[in-house]
Amino acid sequence: MMPAQRRRAEGLLFLAAYIACIPIANWLIQYVGTICPPDGPCLIPVAPGLMAPSGVLMAGLALVLRDLVQRRLGVAYGLVAIGAGTAISAALAPAPLVVASAVAFLLSELADFAVYTPLQKRGLVVAVAASSFVGLVADSLLFLWLAFGSLEFLAGQIVGKAVMVVLTLPAIDWLRNRDVRLGI
Repeated sequence: MMPAQRRRAEGLLFLAAYIACIPIANWLIQYVGTICPPDGPCLIPVAPGLMAPSGVLMAGLALVLRDLVQRRLGVAYGLVAIGAGTAISAALAPAPLVVASAVAFLLSELADFAVYTPLQKRGLVVAVAASSFVGLVADSLLFLWLAFGSLEFLAGQIVGKAVMVVLTLPAIDWLRNRDVRLGI
């Protein structure tokens, strides 16, 4: 496969995975957790003594995947992915979480975009790590405040998303090295 074809095929795969994170996160927050109170999100432990709404893992992964969509398909696709993700997030979120989900998704992904875009030239791993951290903090603050009027699970949200980002960094480094080797 030619480098341009490989870049496009991988970009579309990353885009599909990015879009898939949204319904999975919404489903998790409603149905999967070690604790699922009737008036709140399902919760999972993300570290000793820290709980977070169960969608945090997919939210962390989505931030990384959006960076990869932009890396493979360009800035325009990155922005279109953010718009599509926001619409999907609003459409799939439970009624009480629609505004919180859409606003947090949109603003956190734009924050990620704003950090990733200039940093990507300095190094993929650094750009993904830094932009994802900014995005996950923004998403956590906005979602919790807008959805629940509370930052009770902020530490858990940040840790849960950060764990997912950190787990992806070896794969990001491998991808960067493979890109260099293949001339992509």
